[in-house]
Amino acid sequence: MNIIDFLRTAVQKTASDIHIKVGTSPVLRIDGRIVPTEYKVLTPADTRQAIYSLMNTEQRQVFEMNREIDISLTIEGLARFRVNVYFEQGNIGAAFRVIPLKPPVIDQMDLPPVMKKLALERQGLVLVTGPTGSGKSTTLASMVEFINTTKDVHVLTIEDPVEFIYTNKKSVVTQRELGADTLTYPNAIKYALRQDPDVILIGEMRDQETILAAVKAAETGHLVMSTMHTTDCVGTVSRIISTFPPHEQDGIRQRLGMILRGAISQRLVPRSNGRGRRAAVEVLVSTPTVQDLVLKNDLEALYHVINQGQMDGMLSMNMALFNLYQEDAISLDDALSYSENPNELQRMMRGAFHGSGNSFQMN
Repeated sequence: MNIIDFLRTAVQKTASDIHIKVGTSPVLRIDGRIVPTEYKVLTPADTRQAIYSLMNTEQRQVFEMNREIDISLTIEGLARFRVNVYFEQGNIGAAFRVIPLKPPVIDQMDLPPVMKKLALERQGLVLVTGPTGSGKSTTLASMVEFINTTKDVHVLTIEDPVEFIYTNKKSVVTQRELGADTLTYPNAIKYALRQDPDVILIGEMRDQETILAAVKAAETGHLVMSTMHTTDCVGTVSRIISTFPPHEQDGIRQRLGMILRGAISQRLVPRSNGRGRRAAVEVLVSTPTVQDLVLKNDLEALYHVINQGQMDGMLSMNMALFNLYQEDAISLDDALSYSENPNELQRMMRGAFHGSGNSFQMN
């Protein structure tokens, strides 16, 4: 197969992800669903030739030594791709994530207005979280691009691999890639503090050492932005603290309470018309009450604060899903299936429809 021609076709079909593996035809993910293609079933030779053609000699050597590698690929005039190459039962496979050539514009993404406020914080920690494929990187990129067009600052990104490419506007944006430009997140963050940054974007806070380095950077007067694989905002705070051994948790909780500026948790929900997806976004904004609850380790109470915090820009996941359903943007079934608390969401819907005088039947 001509891998470049296939990638062009995949982008034209609006695929978000592409999977190439031995023993099956290539498949695409479109609007969150796996879609087969009409290409022939791939042999080991087909797959090896196609994927190896995308890597240079050094990347091939690293892949063969480590049995997996993350690389980035650009097709001029089309898109960029984040590529994970791996072995499966002795054969080579690859998963591609499609990344537009231009960073997303925050005003075109139907995100809560408070996202701009969080992007313009002078210092502290802002986290974008959610499961794999929930659009974390895209949301974070829109916030970085908003900074780039709004503030005259130095933005330093540390990514694995570099995804969206930024063109300097009001800001200067420096982008470093793990493997090619630096060896580890903690090392890159340590040296970033000597590179005169105002904003540091960390591709993912994936371990204790990276979290500690990010916390230190936020404590020393920088705005640190990153992603985590957690399902809600409160779970994000809990995950950071639980990453550390019990005797260190009080200390990291105190530090986190002082630097956290906000957490965003999102999911991509299929549109009711079958074309594309909408982001359902939960938002936790640090207020004196939030800070106090984190310091006291009363994390369960944060759920109530989010539910009652609309004046501060907060939004629960159920309220986000409810709003999308009210707009007819998503279906009832999808609203309930993407909710962590569908019973509460049902009660919200019953109350809204009862109050409007419309008839409404809930199973």
